[in-house]
Amino acid sequence: MTPAAGDAVRVEMSKHGGTPHWRYDAVILGSDAEGTWLGVPAGTHHERPGAVFDSAVDKVVRITAEHRVAALLDSGLWCDVYVDVATPPRWDLSGAVPVLRSVDLDLDVIRRADGTVFVDDEDEFADHRVRFGYPAELVAAAEASSSATLAAVRNGEPPFDRATVAHWLGVLRGLR
Repeated sequence: MTPAAGDAVRVEMSKHGGTPHWRYDAVILGSDAEGTWLGVPAGTHHERPGAVFDSAVDKVVRITAEHRVAALLDSGLWCDVYVDVATPPRWDLSGAVPVLRSVDLDLDVIRRADGTVFVDDEDEFADHRVRFGYPAELVAAAEASSSATLAAVRNGEPPFDRATVAHWLGVLRGLR
């Protein structure tokens, strides 16, 4: 059974090979044509080996079967879109709280608060694809997802348009 709107969930990203990466709690907000939406209220604790922070603003996270996990943030930070190119997310329903798991593949598509859009960590991706032996099909999928996401964010296409983000941030705030 897939988690439903209002359910608490845990997001656990890892790096290739199983090394833990970012982990935080969220709530299912609902679904639309763009995917399933999670809400992460301001103040939510985020942790990974060597780093921790509590989010300064509300954010919504869109998940799909594609090679990406998109975090769309409320205003007030240095960026308002941060997309992790990742393996297709999957649900682990074996515990008391459903866990969304995905492997971060280094490439990130970011839109700064000033509107600048770019791909970050291409050097890390190049290094890791060799060091960790990313399979050719994984490299191709990550690069294709990065390119498609970069174009969609630059063009303000849903779900990266401000109206979609505002809608889901409103749903999150309505849960309080």
